[in-house]
Amino acid sequence: MMTSTTVSPAPATLPAGLAPARRPHAWRRTTVSVLKHIGLVALSCLMIYPLIWLVVASLRPNEMIFDNLGLAFTNLTPENYVQGWDAQRYPFTRYLLNSGVLVLGAVLGNLISCSLAAYAFARLRFPGRTLYFTVMLGTIMLPVHVVLVPQYVIFSQLDWINTPLPLIVPKFLATDAFFVFLMVQFIRGLPKELHEAARIDGAGHLRIFAQIVLPLMVPALATTAIFTFIWTWSDFFGPLLYLTREENWPVSIALRGFLDSSSSSNYGGMFAMSVVSLLPLFIAFLLGQKYLVKGIATTGIK
Repeated sequence: MMTSTTVSPAPATLPAGLAPARRPHAWRRTTVSVLKHIGLVALSCLMIYPLIWLVVASLRPNEMIFDNLGLAFTNLTPENYVQGWDAQRYPFTRYLLNSGVLVLGAVLGNLISCSLAAYAFARLRFPGRTLYFTVMLGTIMLPVHVVLVPQYVIFSQLDWINTPLPLIVPKFLATDAFFVFLMVQFIRGLPKELHEAARIDGAGHLRIFAQIVLPLMVPALATTAIFTFIWTWSDFFGPLLYLTREENWPVSIALRGFLDSSSSSNYGGMFAMSVVSLLPLFIAFLLGQKYLVKGIATTGIK
């Protein structure tokens, strides 16, 4: 009885140049990942060090602030916060409230005016729309110093100097072209079918904007609100130009009052109140960082 045996074919071999590349070893990938994380942590510590030093310096006695630039947690006292709060003509609460008024007006103005202007550019058809949109984008590249003198003359003629109006009213006129452009990009990304369906149902542009577009613009609106809050709260040049009376000073101008070129400067009080003035910025960013990232990512700005 004869038995047949089958011979399996020899495995095909690829040429040396076409051989599959070997995958890196697991330990090698782990080492690279650990080194990357160590580098990121070191860079983060380097960038956050000035902020930590500011907090520590605000708790040191005034004569010991610049003796040591390290983070020595010795001789710490909250005295700078107590004295710095009432170190100037008005309590620091007054300056915080002044900044709050400017921020509230600027945020509301940008949210209302920029969203309306963005809807007009993104959804309405009117003569000269492209030209107007191009001119608006061109104002982003226009230095603020070019229009500084004409604006000051106008506000002076209106008797608005030493009032918050020069810093608030322009926000209600959609003067921040960056936020208009950001919202235009966001609205253009929304499905046009929603707009067309609403028009078929008889809805006007105001109703479409209020009930359909505006609820979908939450990420872009949050991004605008956060950036406006940060820029207005930290603005120094505008309040310095228009608010010359101390009772109208915001936080950014009030901090300058701790420095005196003709006598001793209160660095401890200045550092303490600087920490206080930074708290609203941190809170605003922490509460809105999710919408901030989403708003920027969905508007095509990388």
